[in-house]
Amino acid sequence: MSKTMQFKVFCIEQYKNKHNMTGAETVKMFKEFGVFDYLGSFFDVLHSTGAKYIVEDIDMFIEARQ
Repeated sequence: MSKTMQFKVFCIEQYKNKHNMTGAETVKMFKEFGVFDYLGSFFDVLHSTGAKYIVEDIDMFIEARQ
C-alpha cells in the first residue's frame, strides 16, 4: 500500500471516530465532497500534522464545498 493510501485510511479512521460515523458513511462523504483528491493533493503538507488538525482541516474543506 502506498504512503498516500495509508494516509487516506488513517484520515478515514480519525474522521469516523471523531464524528461517530461508520467507515462506509465516511468513505461516502469523502467521495461526495472530493476529500480523497484533496488529501492526495496536499499529502506532503498534511501527513506531517497531527490527527486533530487533519480532522479539523477536513471539516473546513467539507464546509466550504457544501
